[in-house]
Amino acid sequence: MDLPRSGSGGENDAVPQDEWDAANPRGHLATRLRDVIARRWSAEVRAIGVHGSLAHGDDTDASDVNLVVVTYRSGAGPRPALRRVDGILVDLTVLTADEGLRQARDLTADWPLIADRYVTSRALHDPHGWFAAQRDAHLSRLAESRPAEFSGLARRNWCRASAAHARAVHLAQWYETDAALLLMAEARLHAALVAGLLSRTYFRNRADAVRRTGLGGADMTELSAVLKSQAEELTARGRPVDGSLAALFE
Repeated sequence: MDLPRSGSGGENDAVPQDEWDAANPRGHLATRLRDVIARRWSAEVRAIGVHGSLAHGDDTDASDVNLVVVTYRSGAGPRPALRRVDGILVDLTVLTADEGLRQARDLTADWPLIADRYVTSRALHDPHGWFAAQRDAHLSRLAESRPAEFSGLARRNWCRASAAHARAVHLAQWYETDAALLLMAEARLHAALVAGLLSRTYFRNRADAVRRTGLGGADMTELSAVLKSQAEELTARGRPVDGSLAALFE
């Protein structure tokens, strides 16, 4: 079994409130949010936790609070939200227990960017071990997956990277520098996702993806060489990135 790889291991055990660093305003805010939600929707909420830098334990003053609220039924609990609270950005996700487990078993082209939230989470309220169940569901899905699934998802990202790169080159020729830079950023990200899918490596976020794949500073020529190499690898894995009309429907 090829396990996903990241900079830190997964942690899904419940963490008592008093283990947060008292000087950490993000941890303090997370526990305040937990207490309010658990009190107001006590009969609706099954679990509450965080993912991202708070779950990894390396958050900084620039970090967000990525809070996950798991409910028993759809439409229950607080509403999803994205806003600042006491100067800290809070990204509040609300989903049902069944929905969360279903998502954990769904492999998509964005897998390298979303797997971390399944593998590494920090439970603030989880009496029935839901976050551990979500992690197990995701790892079980990975164990069942075949290389062709990841290669197929990688081809999607390769096509997006190649198209963005081609448009960036065209815009640069017409001195549309700002637009070209935006498209180059998009091309680098999708090329990084190709690398992540082919190696079954997940990343903490977009910045981590381009940094760890060495694509953060790649210029147009360098990125072109990377895309060519990736196209050759995808072809060697059984299906070229460019083919006939008939191959489109195979």
